Amino acid sequence: MKKRGFLMEGFGVDSKNPTKPFKIGMKKGSEGLRSLGKSLRFKGTKGVFQEDLKVSEKRIFDPQDPFLLRMNRLFVISCILAVSIDPLFFYLPVYDDNSNCLSIDRKLAYTSTTLRTMIDSFYLLRMALQFRTAYIAPSSRVFGRGELVIDPTQIANRYLLRFFTVDFLAVLPLPQIVVWRFLQRSEGYDVLATKNILLFLILLQYIPRFIRIFPLTSELKRTTGVFAETAWAGAAYYLLWFLLASHIVGAFWYLLSVERQDDCWHLACSKNNGCLRDFLYCSDHHPDGFDQWSNVSSAVLKKQCSVDVDNPPFNFGIYTQAVTSGIITSNKFVSKFCYCLWFGLQNLSTLGQGLTTSIYPGEVVFSIALSILGLILFALLIGNMQTYLQSLTIRLEEMRVKRRDSEQWMHHRLLPQELRERVRRYDQYKWLETRGVDEENLVQSLPKDLRRDIKRHLCLALVRRVPLFENMDERLLDAICERLKPSLYIESIYVVREGDPVDEMLFIIRGRLESITTDGGRSGFFNRSILKEGDFCGEELLTWALDPKAVANLPSSTRTVKALTEVEAFALTADELKFVASQFRRLHSRQVQHTFRFYSQQWRTWAACFIQAAWRRYCKRKAAEIRLREEDREEVDQEGISSSLAATIYVSRFATNALRGVHKFRNKRGGVLVKPTKPPEPDFSVAD
Repeated sequence: MKKRGFLMEGFGVDSKNPTKPFKIGMKKGSEGLRSLGKSLRFKGTKGVFQEDLKVSEKRIFDPQDPFLLRMNRLFVISCILAVSIDPLFFYLPVYDDNSNCLSIDRKLAYTSTTLRTMIDSFYLLRMALQFRTAYIAPSSRVFGRGELVIDPTQIANRYLLRFFTVDFLAVLPLPQIVVWRFLQRSEGYDVLATKNILLFLILLQYIPRFIRIFPLTSELKRTTGVFAETAWAGAAYYLLWFLLASHIVGAFWYLLSVERQDDCWHLACSKNNGCLRDFLYCSDHHPDGFDQWSNVSSAVLKKQCSVDVDNPPFNFGIYTQAVTSGIITSNKFVSKFCYCLWFGLQNLSTLGQGLTTSIYPGEVVFSIALSILGLILFALLIGNMQTYLQSLTIRLEEMRVKRRDSEQWMHHRLLPQELRERVRRYDQYKWLETRGVDEENLVQSLPKDLRRDIKRHLCLALVRRVPLFENMDERLLDAICERLKPSLYIESIYVVREGDPVDEMLFIIRGRLESITTDGGRSGFFNRSILKEGDFCGEELLTWALDPKAVANLPSSTRTVKALTEVEAFALTADELKFVASQFRRLHSRQVQHTFRFYSQQWRTWAACFIQAAWRRYCKRKAAEIRLREEDREEVDQEGISSSLAATIYVSRFATNALRGVHKFRNKRGGVLVKPTKPPEPDFSVAD
């Protein structure tokens, strides 16, 4: 009772108001039961299938739409590019050897801000599409792909509550604003402030910019089955992430090298009386005393910050390479980028074993973080590369092997290209629906009671959609659910052809099928109908199973059934239907019989032909009556005609009647108006 929210405390003699807690408990309990009922109801969220979304008036995208899948791949690439563009802001600070000051590389500033703005603007399209992309209702994930929620309000609420905040923080143009502000007004101390703010903002925005990649990759894996089509593509994907991490580490190492050089210059400036901190940063407007400082700056800074001597006065530690190589004073971005990338790749691969640090705490912390990051990346990314090539994609590898064997077999048997394409589409569709798992073998390995409960959970709500089953009791529905097997058909697949033995009865859950009959090849006869959700085909098997005197041979199909779209259905085989048919005989209601007649394609065709034949007979009888009245009117008009001419008229009328009898006989033999044979009536009565 406590789990359902009933408050029974205080419902006793010692309570001052014993009914109040009980009323509160009943109210909460009813709300809990109401919410529980909503969660258990199969159609708690209004949804449609993929085919219905195409004809819907609402402009909502299907998650598996080819356009959306291509866009999601582009969005993943844009997110990776965005993460790789951000470290370029670390390369903006550069030392000017001629003026002995720290400046901002304006050309690189314009390039990096433009690239970041373009990539983030492209990602705004992803945010807009999220408000118009349907999602699968969690309550419908019991069979197939499930139902899509197309309500714009629900879609917007889901996105706002889950990923909108992360996406919004990731695309905020904060670094661009800082750089544009610096480019508009360049004063000496703005270089230091710009450098520090950029470091803080880039590191802060890295968190949402990395987080937003995971939902995208997860969505691609969920909709397409795999992120990378081949194992080599998956290995290259993780190798790309390792290179990206090396690029980030190299850029961060460059910025810290600039910081370390700046510390050395500050130390040298503090020892010189004529030096101000503003002199160390390039500006268009210098304070008083800068001319005197520029005359002695080279000697002062070289004396304090030189690394060419054996015992340098300032220990740069792991940043010595950056100072000696001259990358912090070079404006050649390509050479600077490649050198820093090599530093990051080398030290991540060796876990920082070749680094010789100083006693500076920030440098030591950076070295420790680099070693830990290298260990994590090596275990995660490189390990995933190996796993991707081996055990992680066992199912995918099995599917790939099966597809390769299928391609070799089709090539060996010289199958036409059309048949090959149909085989490929079926394999792909089956993989998307089952993920390579044999559901039947998996369920059959469980205990009988557990297997019955699982089958009931998966199939009961779907079976009730079939009109033939919706009014049956729970015992019969359990028996049917236990014996149903899922079946999948792709477009243009023939489920059964006219004249072939019917070995199973299909109950359609999703999709559209075309049912055609020619009444055994009768000339001039053609009937076509569309089967949709809730319909069934193969009713000949039910008639055969309900007949206690039926022979062992399976009945022949009277119709040709072809899939017009991707179809998901439940199938009852002939043997299983025998058991279900024995349960049908225990029904004393004729409602099942009427339902069977109403949804049976045989009975519908027979009824339509019966009505057409009756209508044609009525039209012919009316035409004959009109013709007879006209002939009588002619006889009255011809009373004054001579006897010889009357004899001639009688002879011609006799010939006309004779020819009419011949034509009537031919029509009967030709079968133009003959109705098809009445379908056999299933025995729904109680057996003796």
